[in-house]
Amino acid sequence: MTLRVLICDDSNMARKQMARALPRDWDVEVSFAGNGAEALEVVKAGKGEVLFLDLNMPVMDGYQVLEAVRAQDLSTLTIVVSGDIQPEAYERVTQLGALAFIKKPVAVTEIETILDRYGIRGDTRGDLREIDADIQVNFLDSCQEIANVAMGRAGDLLARVLGVFVQLSIPKVNLIAISELRMALQQVGDGEDLSAVCQGFIGAGIAGEALLIFDEASFSDIAELMNYSGDIDDAVQLELFMDIANILLGACLTGIADQLDISFSQGHPVVLGQHVNVSDLLKGNAGQWKNTLAIEIGYHIEGRKIKCDLLLLFTEDSVPDLEQRLSYIID
Repeated sequence: MTLRVLICDDSNMARKQMARALPRDWDVEVSFAGNGAEALEVVKAGKGEVLFLDLNMPVMDGYQVLEAVRAQDLSTLTIVVSGDIQPEAYERVTQLGALAFIKKPVAVTEIETILDRYGIRGDTRGDLREIDADIQVNFLDSCQEIANVAMGRAGDLLARVLGVFVQLSIPKVNLIAISELRMALQQVGDGEDLSAVCQGFIGAGIAGEALLIFDEASFSDIAELMNYSGDIDDAVQLELFMDIANILLGACLTGIADQLDISFSQGHPVVLGQHVNVSDLLKGNAGQWKNTLAIEIGYHIEGRKIKCDLLLLFTEDSVPDLEQRLSYIID
């Protein structure tokens, strides 16, 4: 008997990867949803007996879907598939009724193991070779998904170091000019005093700068979490900031490099300034950035005032090499 399966993810690339990870001979009918609200409608229509659910989505995220499934007593078996691999994320979805948790990018063997463990696979008389044929993945969508996975790895490391839960944003990806980059930075900081650090990276024809922008109102909370009890002067702020920067920049760049199957050489992190206005961050560097691929990632510590934004800025001549490497993943 054909089983109705629903894949819910806001990324076309993630939906395609998930569809490809399903057993080729599994007798199923597959539907897709781009956010949690769409997924609930599909489940209510009886087309989601098994639900592969992302967590970090617009409109309605995965946690809200799990809460709604429980509250409305909807009939579906939910397997979470997420780039957010924090231990607390796993605990939360399990408490909300998720059957299993799979980290992105998905592995075929892991999917098969889970399906067999819970007796979901059943008869194997289908043929899924063409299930992902109509899912079109463009360059920016691919960049967003690899950023999403890298963001999750960095968030997980930060959560473990500080003993907290990190709320992750949906990465924003754009090809922009220097003037638009200035506006994007202004929206990030909204005129506040900030600290910022920059780290260059290069590898396999791909180069750029990673820029971490930190809200200085966060330092007292960071000091508390890191068990620092002295006065928080400029030197202490710088030390705390660099500790967080090393965690997020290193883990995020490594996460992207791993997915692209390359290795980045990373420069030494350079502090652009303390107590600077966000509009001044690019002064002296504007000549480097005529056009750039910009990926914006936000991190916020739940229950704290700690927040920061990570901007990954890829040079214009890196785009063709990025496109080629991403095409290998997609195709």
